[in-house]
Amino acid sequence: MSTENEGTEVPADPSAPSAPPAPPAPPTPPVAPPAAPEQAQAGAPAAAETQAPTRAEALTRAEAPTHAPAGHQDPTAPQTQAQPAPHAHAHAHAPAPAPAPAQVPAEAAAGGWPPPPPTVPAWGAPVPPVPEAPRKKRTGGLVAAVLVAALVAGGVGGGIGYWAAERGDDGISSTTVAAGDSPAAFKRDPGTVAAVAGKALPSVVTIQAKSGGSGSGTDSEGEGGTGTGFVYDKEGHIVTNNHVVASAAEGGTLSATFSNGKTYDAEVVGRAEGYDVAVLKLKKAPDGLAPLPLGDSDKVAVGDSTIAIGAPFGLSNTVTTGIISAKNRPVASGDGSGGSNSYMSALQTDASINPGNSGGPLLDANGSVIGINSAIQSTGNGFGQTQAGSIGLGFAIPVNQAKNVAEQLIKTGKPVYPVIGATVNMTEQGEGATIADEGAGGTPAVIADGPAAKAGLKPGDVITGFGDRQIDSGPTLISEIWTHKSGDSIKITYERDGKEATTTVTLGERTGDN
Repeated sequence: MSTENEGTEVPADPSAPSAPPAPPAPPTPPVAPPAAPEQAQAGAPAAAETQAPTRAEALTRAEAPTHAPAGHQDPTAPQTQAQPAPHAHAHAHAPAPAPAPAQVPAEAAAGGWPPPPPTVPAWGAPVPPVPEAPRKKRTGGLVAAVLVAALVAGGVGGGIGYWAAERGDDGISSTTVAAGDSPAAFKRDPGTVAAVAGKALPSVVTIQAKSGGSGSGTDSEGEGGTGTGFVYDKEGHIVTNNHVVASAAEGGTLSATFSNGKTYDAEVVGRAEGYDVAVLKLKKAPDGLAPLPLGDSDKVAVGDSTIAIGAPFGLSNTVTTGIISAKNRPVASGDGSGGSNSYMSALQTDASINPGNSGGPLLDANGSVIGINSAIQSTGNGFGQTQAGSIGLGFAIPVNQAKNVAEQLIKTGKPVYPVIGATVNMTEQGEGATIADEGAGGTPAVIADGPAAKAGLKPGDVITGFGDRQIDSGPTLISEIWTHKSGDSIKITYERDGKEATTTVTLGERTGDN
């Protein structure tokens, strides 16, 4: 075994990893002062020859700090605190133990030199002040807090954001928006359904009609029904359907209830079975009645918005909406009591109309009356008033026609019908309106010197056109005739023996329903 390096310090190899250091030993108590120099020198060779330093000890000695004399501190020396280092063997005359290196982490010991120990002031030296970390601007922290608050709770975050913005940097201005309260007096724009309905409802009434009985008192009242009407003028006239009041026309009772709940007794002024129009009058009309404005049904277009108001199945003040689905729709309807049918060239609407809506106004988007709701198409019984619900096929009398009838009833109490003076077949459809061979009870089908006779029409002629309207049946012809007034001259297209011809008829008149 070679000993040529014994007693000589081995230089550190930076490229080679160190051996794992021994675990640090507990600190040893202070030792006696070192011996005289000559004694130390005398014992030094023996110590050197006795034990060669290991590689770890050589490294420890090379890195161990040099101690300054007692009571003197070198300001340029690193501020480290000495720690005793263990030795392989103890010697009686050896100098004080050298400081041991700090414990090296496992990963550092395994893959490279350990990092230098942390700088620690020597024992008794003043501790240098620790520099303060630079303070972050307050705004950043507040913004982060606001973001967190906004993500955690949206509503609460808004309030926190406002609070933080108010306490941020003074140089940064912020704009806040407070949640607005609902307006105390909310107003709906004119032309909306709510606005139109709100204005029209006070002028619409629910009508209760009860037939008279054979006894006296309350028990004398028979069955009745519910319908609708609307204020026609300030004198208290109410316009409705004839079939609404027919059961009470002879000895029954009528009442009209407004949307505010006030009820007034009413009486019949006049009825027109063929037009299905009737006029009532309140017996003690209140002051301040507001008649509904009347529109122009001739100017109505398919697709226009509609609003229907009525009491379907007794549900007063019901508002439904739709559009004009068709115009000039020929409709024949009865009053359900076996009386004469009525005929109308109706406005068709898909606004929901049910039993109880009859007689109520059909309004346009401006709130003007364009028709009187009169009939529905049911799935089982055809046209007329049935207990079937609405299927989106409702029919209203055009207001231009209803106005003419109402004025006649108010003035005379009797309706006036325009006529052509001929009896037509009411059962055939698709080929036109055929003039019958004879009238009711064997009377002539074409009245002598009547409008049709003067126009040259004869029994068997098939009328296919009336003005600019195509005619496919007797009810369609009558519906179109009743949209005009007596005295009007209308062009008629007809077929005779397979040949088409035209003529002009000046309408006559008939007063009353009988």
